Amino acid sequence: MKTRNVTDLIYFDEDAARTEVLYETQQLFSQVICLQEAQGIGPMRDATSDGLVVVLSGEVAAQIGRDRTRMRQWASVTVPAGDELTLRNASAEPSVVLLVLAPPPS
Repeated sequence: MKTRNVTDLIYFDEDAARTEVLYETQQLFSQVICLQEAQGIGPMRDATSDGLVVVLSGEVAAQIGRDRTRMRQWASVTVPAGDELTLRNASAEPSVVLLVLAPPPS
């Protein structure tokens, strides 16, 4: 069994959002997304993968398909396969998000 500490993947870049792969198997893909200031990621979409978004710290604005919401620490939401996902930092503080996709994106 291989364990990882998520905090080892938390780094911020002043030029762009950062993403680091947490785990990748044949059935699952997960990554840590680090956002600061007005940084964002997306839109991104995969036709065959469902997603799970969990805010580990901070606050983000999320758009899934045509729906929008603000999410604070510990909030989660699912992303149905085929829907576009866009995330943007929504506070003065940095944000960290865990994104899990199953099966891994093609």
